[in-house]
Amino acid sequence: MSDNASAANLPPAPPPAANPPATSPAVNPPAAIAAAGTNGTRKRGLKLIVALVALVGIGWGVWHWIYSRHLVNTDNAYVAGNVVQITPQVGGTVIAINADDTDFVRAGQPLVKLDPADARVGLEQAQAQLAQTVREVRVLFANNTTLAAQVGTRDADLARVQSDLARAQDDVNRRAPLVASGAVGREEFQHASAQLTAARSAVAAAQSGVLAAREQLGASRTQTDGTSIEQHPNVLRAAARVREAYLGLQRAELVAPIDGYIAKRGVQIGQRVQAGAPLMTLVALNQLWVDANFKESQLQDLRIGQPADMEADVYGKKVVYHGKVSGLGAGTGAAFALLPAQNATGNWIKVVQRVPVRIALDPSELTAHPLRVGLSMDVTVNTQDQSGKSLSDTPRTSALASTEVFDAQQRASNVQVDRIIAASLGHKAKTP
Repeated sequence: MSDNASAANLPPAPPPAANPPATSPAVNPPAAIAAAGTNGTRKRGLKLIVALVALVGIGWGVWHWIYSRHLVNTDNAYVAGNVVQITPQVGGTVIAINADDTDFVRAGQPLVKLDPADARVGLEQAQAQLAQTVREVRVLFANNTTLAAQVGTRDADLARVQSDLARAQDDVNRRAPLVASGAVGREEFQHASAQLTAARSAVAAAQSGVLAAREQLGASRTQTDGTSIEQHPNVLRAAARVREAYLGLQRAELVAPIDGYIAKRGVQIGQRVQAGAPLMTLVALNQLWVDANFKESQLQDLRIGQPADMEADVYGKKVVYHGKVSGLGAGTGAAFALLPAQNATGNWIKVVQRVPVRIALDPSELTAHPLRVGLSMDVTVNTQDQSGKSLSDTPRTSALASTEVFDAQQRASNVQVDRIIAASLGHKAKTP
């Protein structure tokens, strides 16, 4: 049978429906419920995330408004301190070195010793000259007594010759009326007159002697009046030379002016050094501060006394230093550079300038976590407190730094002078 006949015997197909029936809700009910639950959970999660983000944003905004907006930060900050150059006050040859790099030294501890031979010879010469000067001044004071005695002798001689003159004058006056009557011979009268003339000459000579003796006494007293042997100018001049020579001998040994650590030692044994030549460096690590170089746009709210938090690269974030702003620099770093910029020449490109701000460190924190000069720091200053000043207007009333290690040398030189003067005067020196 053909294909066409088979197709004719089949019943006709029903017409297609215009709208196919929708899937009944009863078809696969567990899948539909699971899909609806997933959509609800996602919506709740998104709402929760949005709420958390909103809360975080609000919290950050509040924190920024109350605290963060007052903070200025810079990592262009470095530790600074007093770096003391050890230099000799006199020239000489190095014969001993008592300290090396990294050594800790106390104030007054010997660091370098120079050859003291020349200084010792100079001191001995000055001491001998002082002793000789004291004896010469003693002679000046003794001469006053001698010359005063001579004046007394001259006065006695003058009184004697004046008495002789009066007697000779009386003899002439008695004989003069008797010459005419012949009671007294002319020759005798002439002898009396000659004695009168000689008496007058003796009086004149005695008067000159008295005047000369008084002048000598006055000249001698001009060198001793208003002073004593110890305070005589000649003695003081010789004593000053002794002090100078003694200090020169003491300065042949260089001592540490402060407590600190030795760094950058360059002196060697046998080296001939001149006065003022740098031999080594002494750093006081217990007197450090931080120089923070803030941009000029960050300076408007910085004030003296504001608190600062600092982190050192050597310790990281686990150690935080607390300090205060102690002062703002008087100019930018470029203004005080060795070769300052010449912005008035050639092409010009604006470069943001920085001003050094000094931050004082807490001594207790510095003791617990020591720092070194030149270490990098990260500094954050809280500028909320605006009660301070941007520039200090209070002059310093005390010394920034001082040392008393050299006072002992001056006192020792005074002891030496007093001992020499006392020995030359023949009595013991006073105990200092």
